[in-house]
Order: sequence, then C-alpha cells, then structure tokens
Amino acid sequence: MASLATAPRAPLPGVVRFEHDDPLGRFSYAEWRPAHLSALVELLWFAEGTATLPHKRLFPNGRIELLVNLGDPIRLVEGVGSSVLKSGWLSGLHARPVVIECSRLVRTLGVRLKPAGALALVARPLREISGWTLDLADVVGRAAEELAERCFEAGSTDERFRRAAAWIEERTGRTAPGLPAVSWTAARIERSSGTVPIGALREEAGLSKSRLAAAFRDQVGLPPKVYARIFRFQRLLKLIHGGSSSLAEAALDTGYYDQPHMTAEFRELSGMAPREFLAAARYTHTLSVAEG
Repeated sequence: MASLATAPRAPLPGVVRFEHDDPLGRFSYAEWRPAHLSALVELLWFAEGTATLPHKRLFPNGRIELLVNLGDPIRLVEGVGSSVLKSGWLSGLHARPVVIECSRLVRTLGVRLKPAGALALVARPLREISGWTLDLADVVGRAAEELAERCFEAGSTDERFRRAAAWIEERTGRTAPGLPAVSWTAARIERSSGTVPIGALREEAGLSKSRLAAAFRDQVGLPPKVYARIFRFQRLLKLIHGGSSSLAEAALDTGYYDQPHMTAEFRELSGMAPREFLAAARYTHTLSVAEG
C-alpha cells in the first residue's frame, strides 16, 4: 500500500480539459475556477503543445494575467514592459492589445486575477502596473522563483493548479480589502457588460466623481469608464466571434451608438477592425488571434 506521502491524489474537481488540434497547432488545454478563491481569481489555465504561428495578439479582458512559463522564453513584441518572459510575468490591466512571440513548443500556466486578487497580491496601487507587462520577480520578489519551482516540479496539470492556487492564497489571505464601494461598482460594471451608466453607479455608491475615479484607479487599475469599455468590448468580441448576429446587430446589442462607433472602439481596443478579426486565425478558447 502506498504511503500517504506518495499516494496519488484524486482528480481535481471542476477542471475543464480539451485537446486543440487544427492548423493553428496541437496542444492540450485545461482550466479551473477555484471556488474558494472566486473573489480573487477568475480561473487558472494550463496549455502544453505546439503552435504553428509564432505571434499571438491578446485583447483587453479586464483581468490581470499572471503567467508562469515552463518552456522556452516568450517575447513581448507589442506592449510596454519586460521584453522577455523567462519564468514569470505579471501583465497589468490593459486598454490596448498586447502581442507576444512564442516558440513552437508551448508550456505555460496562467492565473487570471480579478482586480481584488491582484491588489492583494502586489500590495500596491494597481494604477502603477496598468498597461505594463512586468517580470514577476520585480513585483513579488523571490516568491516568483518559488512559484515557478512549484509548478515545474508538479507531476500533473491538477497538481500545478493546486500549487499555484496555494501560492496565491498564501500571499493574499492577510491583505486588507479595498474600498467596498469600488468593489461594488466594478462588479456592477462587469455584470452589465459595461452598459450601466457610471454616473448612476457613482450616485448609488455615494462617492464624488473625483473620489470614485481616484479610488477606482488605485483599486482596479483604470478609470471606471475605461473599465466599462473593456467589458463592453469583451461582450462584442464574443458576439462577433460567435457569428450569431451581423456587425450592425452586435453594435446595437452591446450599446454602441451605431456601427461606425463600434468599429472605431473595436479598432482602438484590439488594433484591428471587426472584419479583420473575423478573417483572422483565432484561438476559440481565448478569442486571441494567431499571427505570422
């Protein structure tokens, strides 16, 4: 009988897995949404395999992305910050696209942090990292190396998820939460996909315009209106990708004045026009675009 120290653990409940095999590459992908960290983390994901095209265009999604690279270095092609990801990156809240370059072999774990989780992890105003892609060690010190080692030594995807979640929990459990009114406002923006009027939220939260703007940038990373634009764009991206409605219908469904307004907003946040996105090679599970 195996000892308790060596006995294999049961599969992690709630992990979603699938195999990706098409002209863009062949790899395994898994993601997990830890219920006990739901206030801090949207999901953890892990991808391993081969990619056909070297560049990937990533769109703003209202989340702070922590990456642990277990393969070859990843390079930042378009964006501001550390040019090479050797072991760990922290990508702050973005309102513009980021383009990265990967080798053919991909082996990466990601933690998609909600603003509250990022605020607790970095223990500094999130406006200081917004728009930046930073070496994780520059943000959390030697703990970055510890996380990379834990994930590298794990024998399975489930175990990597467990270890990364435990690392997050260890570093966020004692941090005081931010202003509750800001957390409430951000949650309302997310639930409405960015369509709720910011002025109405500000009045309901009982904060002045300047107070909400300053606290929101510290606690979330961007002004409330920009945050709302990102979530409206994300809903638009999903509608366009799904192909269930025309561009004009998608514009109306997501609260844009008209299709030209939607196109201008789409171009600013993605770096491409909606029809270019439709024609592009897309990873369906992330809605990112593969580029040569």
